[in-house]
Amino acid sequence: MKQKIREWLRRYLPAELLSVVATLAGAWVALQSMHSALSAALAATWAGNVAYFGWLLVQDVQLARRQCRAQHQPYTRRTFGRNVRALVVEFGLAEVLDSFLIRPALMYYLPRWLGSFSGGIIAAKLLADVTFYIPAIVGYELSKKQLRNFGD
Repeated sequence: MKQKIREWLRRYLPAELLSVVATLAGAWVALQSMHSALSAALAATWAGNVAYFGWLLVQDVQLARRQCRAQHQPYTRRTFGRNVRALVVEFGLAEVLDSFLIRPALMYYLPRWLGSFSGGIIAAKLLADVTFYIPAIVGYELSKKQLRNFGD
């Protein structure tokens, strides 16, 4: 189990750190420019998502390219499609619920309830991550053999 936890941390932790920075930046920019807590909540959610999934996609593409190169195969648009499909299997339903319901609601209400904009945004992110990672890790494990193996 320790090996699995290390694998998940290597996969998700860098994306999470980048996402935290993007979440706070997106929320701050939206709040300063639009003066709307709702706009800040939505901008925080989507800025964090772009950073998070952008990082994971880049990492997956690099891994697939290495695997293809080792097998003397080209990395093609079809291979890229498999990379994207693997992310959809990994995150799928968890991401839809997270992006359109859970995370924006928490990002909107927690800063108000806690009386701290930055503290509320970070607390909302951490709480939303709990509901996000359990199905995401299950999806990742399911996608590894069929969608993430480019060496065969």
